[in-house]
Amino acid sequence: MDIDPLIFSRIQFAFTISFHVIFPSFTIGLAAWIATLEGMWLFSKNERYHTLARFWTKIFAVSFGMGVVSGIVMSYQFGTNWAEYSRIVGNVVAPLIGYEVLTAFFLEATFLGIMLFGWNRVPPWLHFTASVLVALGTAMSAFWILSANSWMQYPAGHAMQGDIAVPADWLQVIFSPTFPTRFLHMLFAAYITTAFVVFAMGARYWLQGRFIEHAETMLKMALGLLIVLVPLQLLVGDRAGTTVAEYQPTKLAAIEAHWDGNESPVSFVLFAWPNEEQERNDYAITIPHVASLLITHTWDGKFPGLTDVPREDRPPVWPVFFSFRIMVGLGLVMLATVVVGGVLWYRDRLFSTGLYLRTVSLMWPIGFITVLCGWFTTEIGRQPWIATGILRTEDAVSPISGGAVIVSLALFVLVYATVFSAGIYYINRLLKRGPEPTGSGGEGTSSRRPMSFAKDAGREAIQAGE
Repeated sequence: MDIDPLIFSRIQFAFTISFHVIFPSFTIGLAAWIATLEGMWLFSKNERYHTLARFWTKIFAVSFGMGVVSGIVMSYQFGTNWAEYSRIVGNVVAPLIGYEVLTAFFLEATFLGIMLFGWNRVPPWLHFTASVLVALGTAMSAFWILSANSWMQYPAGHAMQGDIAVPADWLQVIFSPTFPTRFLHMLFAAYITTAFVVFAMGARYWLQGRFIEHAETMLKMALGLLIVLVPLQLLVGDRAGTTVAEYQPTKLAAIEAHWDGNESPVSFVLFAWPNEEQERNDYAITIPHVASLLITHTWDGKFPGLTDVPREDRPPVWPVFFSFRIMVGLGLVMLATVVVGGVLWYRDRLFSTGLYLRTVSLMWPIGFITVLCGWFTTEIGRQPWIATGILRTEDAVSPISGGAVIVSLALFVLVYATVFSAGIYYINRLLKRGPEPTGSGGEGTSSRRPMSFAKDAGREAIQAGE
């Protein structure tokens, strides 16, 4: 029985990158959050910010370590499973990944030791500087990775020497047409993901009557950031959709499950089951004109459909269609959450509305799920190309046996399940322990004194039907 190495190589890479993307999307925002807390501590001398910075640094250390481990494993697959990819586009992509290591990862690694172990060993200003540089390094890492990925989405600035892509204009390679909006979209996604984790933990501590002052700080700072970033993210997402429409029309057609490019106006498909065999949507629920308005910004505009390209050039429609809708749906849930939170905060009822805080305390994974759905949309929507117009995915695989890929995939699943379960278990223990003050006295009188108030406020909110 012949086992196709292509399908299992794709499954293996999807498995490893899905694990990996979770951690950078958290640590990028978490590093910025820690640096902000340290800056506020230096400015105000309020020990609460210092305690929170040290607490979240522990979470960052574990998350950063797991991100590094998963990233190294993922990159090795370029040689083991995707040798043709490395041969054909390696002259362009490899330097971009190398720049990420040289400028971003080395910067993070250089100052990470001071950030993790420099408390009470170096001056506060130096520790703050190290934290800022680590945060800068995480953002620069996203810059180079998104640059490489965006070039694969829509290659530019290269020349072909036979079947080999070589760089011709590095500025065009780095700043390919889809890159600016995708980078900003990912950066905002990382900050929003972290903010929802902080928001949820603040709500949890408040409801438990623990670390009240720290919980109040987390709730206010996270909500304040989310009130700004979530609406901005929707605007950036709209711009990203316009960019996809211009440079990747087939991906857009799959996102919208739009078949007939001559259709005008184009209805927005709220729900359907894309029928790829018969090139139609079954059980469709649509809103007239809305797709035209969103994509072309005109009432009767039209854009290319899936039938405008041969079947072999189309991506799988249903995973792209559904992952995009989950992403957008969760984005609207986020928007509703921060709008309600902003109104409650304005009315001075944020800390007395028990139902809202209980809901928020359960929303910590919403950013991670949204990021994963966004990546599924992006990567599956590019198929059947691994580098659009240059190399198809089926032509990029290494000349290895399918059995070897299955064995390595099974080992990856086993090792990841062990290592990451242990890491997540340890992070959960740190979160349960909470931001214990560094001074003597445990939580301190101020952390325990408002406990009865928190319980009374929650009880009053429930009695009031809130």
